[in-house]
Amino acid sequence: MAGWALCMTLVLAVLAEAAGESRYDKFLRQHVDHPQTSVLAAHRYCETMLARRRVTAPGRACKPSNTFVHAPAEELVAACTQTPDEAGFHSTPTAMGLTACRLRGRDTRPPCTYRARQLQHHVRVACVNGLPVHLAGTHAPTQ
Repeated sequence: MAGWALCMTLVLAVLAEAAGESRYDKFLRQHVDHPQTSVLAAHRYCETMLARRRVTAPGRACKPSNTFVHAPAEELVAACTQTPDEAGFHSTPTAMGLTACRLRGRDTRPPCTYRARQLQHHVRVACVNGLPVHLAGTHAPTQ
């Protein structure tokens, strides 16, 4: 019985933390890794970071893709001051380092394994009240 009570307490604590997270804070948790975290196994960066940042979790479907931006959060906030495109998204004025994680294969059941690509791209974001809340995609710099 004591084990059950402890388990329920932990579940409630996690739910309370998630409920108190703003959209901007969730954006930072899921997409900003500055400076870039070094992991013991570089080829496991995506799996490590997605689990560490609670983007993936045991018992939940694997997220098909996720991007980590290796630039200060302020640079993404500054994107919100840029003129939005026709879809309403704002792009960073300069390209920034990022890691694009893509699920390997089509099976979305854990364990999740990802392919990582290091890129220098502009980042497109949706903004609410001057803060980025959704990473809408990335695009290569124009040549």
